[in-house]
Amino acid sequence: MLHIIVKANSKESKVVIEKDIYHLYTKSPAKEGKANDEVISLLSDYLDIPKSNINIKKGKRSKSKWVEIV
Repeated sequence: MLHIIVKANSKESKVVIEKDIYHLYTKSPAKEGKANDEVISLLSDYLDIPKSNINIKKGKRSKSKWVEIV
């Protein structure tokens, strides 16, 4: 499981890792699951794995999330 901190409505989409915590900056707003969709897409590209292998286990409505990689 990965600990993710999400910053929605950023100027650019990017992944920054600090002390085993992934900080994901998304251009998408934190409404209607758009930021969560972008989180999955960013992790998929960054880790080079299919989107279907990524699942948000905790924190779907929070900035702090726990993501499972299958």
